[in-house]
Amino acid sequence: MNDLSQTRLWLMRAAFLFLALVILFFHLLPLTTTPSRWTGPDLLLAFACAWSLRRPEYVPALALALAFLMADLLLQRPPGLWALLALMGCENLKSRGRNLRDSSFAVEWLTVGIVIIMVMVANRLLLAVALVEVPHLPLVLSELGMTLLFYPLVVLITHGLMRVRKTAPGDLDAHGQRA
Repeated sequence: MNDLSQTRLWLMRAAFLFLALVILFFHLLPLTTTPSRWTGPDLLLAFACAWSLRRPEYVPALALALAFLMADLLLQRPPGLWALLALMGCENLKSRGRNLRDSSFAVEWLTVGIVIIMVMVANRLLLAVALVEVPHLPLVLSELGMTLLFYPLVVLITHGLMRVRKTAPGDLDAHGQRA
């Protein structure tokens, strides 16, 4: 039993990193050559938030930091800033996971929405303080809105297809501890 849970734990950790690579691959595809007036959702952040709330052991801090730092480097953002802020947001959600376990999806969505808003506001403020060019506000707001709108779909995919479900009060984690 312990070998099976350890195997599943490492398979799910690898699956999250593979998911991050797939998201970044499709993000980097040159689908259009003209500048767009809106931005799609930040699916990497949405999936990281969903997995952090549902199964925090599947997304350790090192894996999250690696995925977000890789995204920073590939998407030509200031290296480390978004990775640090997103990691802080996901770790905040991990610490709230037990309290949100028995709550409704609306409360989860609201909590994740607040965390995502705080991450995006902090990113914008820190870029402005560092005198780095900040993205245009309509683009940031469209990305924020799309991420919040796509979060239920991300949870549906996470829960239904990937079988990453919330822990029940009596469940054991991969180390045999009560969840």
